[in-house]
Amino acid sequence: MDDKRWRVRLAIGLVAASAVLYSVHFLIFRDTRHIFIYLLGDIAFLPLQVLLVTMILNELLERRSKEELMEKLDMVIDAFFAETGTDLLGKFASFDTSLDAVRNKLVPTPEWKTGDFARAQAAVRAHHFDIDITAGDLEGLKRFLAAQRPFLLQLLQNQNLLEHETFTDTLWAVFHVADELTHRRSLEGLPASDLAHLAGDIGRAYAALAAQWIGHLDHLRMHYPYLYSLAVRTNPLDPQARVEVTA
Repeated sequence: MDDKRWRVRLAIGLVAASAVLYSVHFLIFRDTRHIFIYLLGDIAFLPLQVLLVTMILNELLERRSKEELMEKLDMVIDAFFAETGTDLLGKFASFDTSLDAVRNKLVPTPEWKTGDFARAQAAVRAHHFDIDITAGDLEGLKRFLAAQRPFLLQLLQNQNLLEHETFTDTLWAVFHVADELTHRRSLEGLPASDLAHLAGDIGRAYAALAAQWIGHLDHLRMHYPYLYSLAVRTNPLDPQARVEVTA
């Protein structure tokens, strides 16, 4: 209400100031024809001014602001994978008994281009994440996510992430897995129905994380080739990956 009143007072003040200035002009020059000529000209230009300011200039400013925001979000995503995401992807993959069917499509090389990453994204979307809880270290995953919980909470508190819906959904899926595991005092002797529930939660987070990881690698390739080189040499889905540079 106060904001509306302020706007009304400002509008009245501006109209009053214009009226005073036109009155002063008339008292000095005594030429109403001149006043109305320029008044009509200014009014005629208003639609063009609205077009230039609101539809063109504002659009350019908003686009630039959006680009700057996305650059900051890319930095947040890069930090997530450097701190948590890459290791977590490897831990999730250890539960995937069908990974070999798609593994060769998820091993980027220095020669990969944008089209290769697009095909990798398609392979991830088409892949059936067959999660076997007994195939991986569930207790180790629980400890890892518990240790990363403060970092994940810090990321979720970043309001800018609302602009990146898919990454936010990925974080929530990962955080849900962390919550599910943390709330179970013991992971031994769980009934089959509960194991199936955990498998579904891990599969959901794993699929989202894998898709984000492919996009992250493509971003590194285009903007940070040296970081991309390290990411390729530490690929958690490539059993032949070695961090040491051999060629």
